[in-house]
Amino acid sequence: MKRVKAKKYLGQHFLNDQHIAMQIVEALPIPPYKVLEIGPGMGVLTEHLSQKNEIDLSLVELDAESVAYLTTHYPQLSDKIIAADFLKMDLSLFFEGEFSIIGNFPYNISSQIFFKVLEHRDQVKSVTGMVQREVGRRLTSGPGNKEYGILSVFMQAWYNAEYLFTVDEHVFSPPPKVKSAVIRFTRNDVTDLGCDPGLFHKVVKTAFNQRRKTMRNSLKTFGISDDSEDVKALLQKRPEQLGVEEFVKLTNIVGASM
Repeated sequence: MKRVKAKKYLGQHFLNDQHIAMQIVEALPIPPYKVLEIGPGMGVLTEHLSQKNEIDLSLVELDAESVAYLTTHYPQLSDKIIAADFLKMDLSLFFEGEFSIIGNFPYNISSQIFFKVLEHRDQVKSVTGMVQREVGRRLTSGPGNKEYGILSVFMQAWYNAEYLFTVDEHVFSPPPKVKSAVIRFTRNDVTDLGCDPGLFHKVVKTAFNQRRKTMRNSLKTFGISDDSEDVKALLQKRPEQLGVEEFVKLTNIVGASM
């Protein structure tokens, strides 16, 4: 097993615990057999992924030193190492068909990674990875939890969300000041939300930007007609009390009022 001195890059803390690395890799849903690892660094996940003969593994890494290390130590993957910024990639140009994503995601861009996933939800069938614990809770929390927010709703509209386990600080180099979480998203069967997707995004963002207010107050600029008991009941709630289906219903109500 390769053991290397890890370094911090782009807010990333590199995992030193091989048992946890194996747990993350084993949590990866297969199929699809094409897998993209984001930010492999010095290869702690890559080591285990590369031993799985059933997957077609690609790596995307921005740091030149890490790219050089990976190319040297994993020559069998040399033509699958993409030296690029994941957030700037057009994934449809690199991958045909469905694929999964895995990684120890840099803390400072983890939310952006998931927004990128949403853009390519028809291709990305699962995401398994490590994030800051607070981000993991926010992404996987359901209605009624204080962590539940905009990205929770967006991700859970298209993916089934799971909080797998918490990871302590001491297994990283350098150790972060917070705990981490391993989470997994698996694409659900939804192909159409049943509302205008652009308006859905606008309604959800508007609501959570004023999350202490009731929906009646936060969405008053939309001029919603509340002449039915169902609508009145929805408007009396706060955004963290509404599930995806209720946001879809509200979006259609807003659309009808415009």
